[in-house]
Amino acid sequence: MLTKYELKMPHAVYSGEDALGRIPEIFAANGVKRLVVFTDKGIEGAGLLDFPMAEIKKTGVETVILDDLPAEPSYMEAQKLVDQCKKCGADFIMAVGGGSVMDTAKLASILMTDEYGIKELLDTPGRARKCMKTLMIPTTAGTGSEATPNAIVAVPEKQLKVGIVNTEMIADYVILDAVMIKKLPRKIAAATGVDALAHAIECYTSNKANPFSDVFALQALDMILNNIQRACDDPEAMDAKNTMLLASFYAGVAITASGTTAVHALSYPLGGKYHIAHGVSNAILLAPVMRFNEPACRPLLAKAYDRCLRGDAKTQEEKSAAVIARLEEIVKHLDIPTSLTEFGVPKEDLEALVASGMEVTRLLVNNMRQVTPDDARKIYQEVL
Repeated sequence: MLTKYELKMPHAVYSGEDALGRIPEIFAANGVKRLVVFTDKGIEGAGLLDFPMAEIKKTGVETVILDDLPAEPSYMEAQKLVDQCKKCGADFIMAVGGGSVMDTAKLASILMTDEYGIKELLDTPGRARKCMKTLMIPTTAGTGSEATPNAIVAVPEKQLKVGIVNTEMIADYVILDAVMIKKLPRKIAAATGVDALAHAIECYTSNKANPFSDVFALQALDMILNNIQRACDDPEAMDAKNTMLLASFYAGVAITASGTTAVHALSYPLGGKYHIAHGVSNAILLAPVMRFNEPACRPLLAKAYDRCLRGDAKTQEEKSAAVIARLEEIVKHLDIPTSLTEFGVPKEDLEALVASGMEVTRLLVNNMRQVTPDDARKIYQEVL
């Protein structure tokens, strides 16, 4: 556990009933004259953008909507929206969407006045400074991007996803309103929910874990383990959905205070090369990596059992095993694939996967048990 640690969070977070109703208040406090909204066509098609737009119309603020963003965008695709944002004359940024939408909006917030772009931030992420305030409204209970200083983009030439980390990207305002996730398809709710689950348990068992991150990671883990299935299965379970939305945010705060580990590190090549959804990649690797890590973090997993599962297990070993079994149970219940063969990943690509995964040293250094190339190979073989 770290001996020095810090906690950085959004300036203001609004949640609960009619949280979207705080939009006019936020705009008034910041003198917003011209707004740019980052979203995507799926969000618009589902009618989700209508909820915040109804509040925006009350303010009379001019609005430009940028929605030409694919799922799991490359840095070049994200850069196109950043360039459009630079030309629109806005003085405030709002993001309505999942992780990719919010990440792109966060990148725009630190690149509005600079000649360099996202490509340069891949190597020197700390060079940029915030140019414009942001409001994040997540439409999934999963990525936690509304809380983090991270932006994840695909780098096609490396066949890898890369995280750009800069605390200047932490949102100024966040609205967590469960109406935004009420109609989320079960498949998406499941994948993004397991992403939040991975965030929580990885940050809790990270080499960078500390008293700040533990508070948020353990609370998120408790909330997710006991609500994710009902939140995904029952369209009317608004209490469970609201709990998941809060848990996703808490897990995002845990990322900011701590950091994810080998689950995320080894999943990045799966998204970068095969375009497997980020949450699905993490779900496939979650139990295999946690089984690998178990000898190094058994006391922590036992403590998590006592906090979150509270069953009949007696020994640390039994409790630790029960937590990992619960992870597997959730992934199976939510009908998320557990094998890469379902995505056409050939066994011949094993060595390339190992090489790419081992490049993600930013996250591998957080893993409590050192991951060697041979270890990574065995983990990938387990899911191929």
